[in-house]
Amino acid sequence: MLATDYLIASLRWQDLVDIILNSYILFRLYVLFRGTQVIRVVIGVGFLWILQGISRQLGLIVTSWVLQGIIALAALIIIIVFRNEIRRVIQAKNLKVLLWGWPQHGDLTPAGVIVESVYELARRRIGALIVLPSQDDLTDLVQGGVTWGGRLTKQMLISIFWPGNPVHDGAALVRNGYIERVGAILPLSNREDLPQRYGTRHRAALGLSESSDALVIVVSEERGDVTVAKDGRLHEIPDNLALNRHIRYHCQPVAGLDSSGRRQSIRLAAAALVCLLFVTGIWFRFARGLETLTTVEVPIEYMNRDQKVEILDTSVNRAVLHLTGSRALIKSLEAGQVKVLLDLSKAVVGTNTFSITADNVVLPPGIRLTRIEPAKVKVTVDRIVTKSLPIQVDWVGRLPNNLVLKKVSLHPEKAVVVGPSRVLASLSTVYTEKINLANINSSGRLSAGLVIAPATVKLAADSSSKVTIEYWLTERGG
Repeated sequence: MLATDYLIASLRWQDLVDIILNSYILFRLYVLFRGTQVIRVVIGVGFLWILQGISRQLGLIVTSWVLQGIIALAALIIIIVFRNEIRRVIQAKNLKVLLWGWPQHGDLTPAGVIVESVYELARRRIGALIVLPSQDDLTDLVQGGVTWGGRLTKQMLISIFWPGNPVHDGAALVRNGYIERVGAILPLSNREDLPQRYGTRHRAALGLSESSDALVIVVSEERGDVTVAKDGRLHEIPDNLALNRHIRYHCQPVAGLDSSGRRQSIRLAAAALVCLLFVTGIWFRFARGLETLTTVEVPIEYMNRDQKVEILDTSVNRAVLHLTGSRALIKSLEAGQVKVLLDLSKAVVGTNTFSITADNVVLPPGIRLTRIEPAKVKVTVDRIVTKSLPIQVDWVGRLPNNLVLKKVSLHPEKAVVVGPSRVLASLSTVYTEKINLANINSSGRLSAGLVIAPATVKLAADSSSKVTIEYWLTERGG
């Protein structure tokens, strides 16, 4: 059987819970971070992990070592670089969104107000720079500016970029129908292939779109053109309908896929499947890589024995089992969890030879048997019979020289014993416990116990374990 087949056969319900739980956690992380730079970097790290596993299997020692170092460093970089995004998810006030809800990507910004304002600014040749954030935290990207907090209206937006206003040269951040900040400074793009007609506003919009998932709208004061920057690309907008589509798609991407949401459901189902396969692969790798070997010695237990037969002898009383499994499971083994059971329901009178196989071994889930010593055991059984045997006193020592034992009377004279037929066939007498003649100096009566040997022979239930001995002494020559 292949190692993979062994792992599947030894799969415990705890392992299934472990795989499903971690798959769901990974899927929730995808749902919470999808569309951001975080998920892209995590996917990249996942591919590196797969490559590292392949390199290890192929024996590429240096490559595997380098990839392992890169993965460890990447995990640290993710925590440092994307600390704001991670903090935003951890600090989620709504537990439902964190554990099982579907967070809205984008915001509830009224697209119509922005479109009317932008084309009014374009008609009047007033330059503008409007930022619509999405999921990425812009704290470290957007500098300066003045916190505004006013509700978004056409008049408010136009007044912000009106020439002469102290904040008209900066960018305005709009989220959830409110103007959060005005006069903000955006990072400039370093691209050298931009057309000459694009000025500082276009370069700033492109720079922010290269570093985040925000949508940036630019109004050129020289030409009155409208341009949108998204995902590191500039899109010239021909009319207000096109701008409206860009804004709605950015603010509500779920609705932007299609009206039924079928495409979104397919994507989520595919992501869930990938998470399940990924975690399952990790489980197989760890379950196989962390296996260890151990040897335990356990007593052989006999079951289903006919009450009319008795075990007389066995070739061995204990079996040595060679086991393998997860190091954690091996360390947690306790007495009584591993057993060797032999079925004697088909045993016949005489010597029987039984093979000890994996079917006779009881193991905890996740532990596998590799070898058994010995592979066979001989068990001698005999039928239980009843026999009546005469009782004989076991005298020891000597009477005084002037006395002679004349007569002995026993009550009862016989004992009924139960035992294997072969053993009872060799027994002809049951002896009492030893009685020292040196302690007797006159006729009398005493009680003595019976000595039953060997251990496989026992007194019958209705037979007394004591015998009364009456004895008569006479003087020598009398």
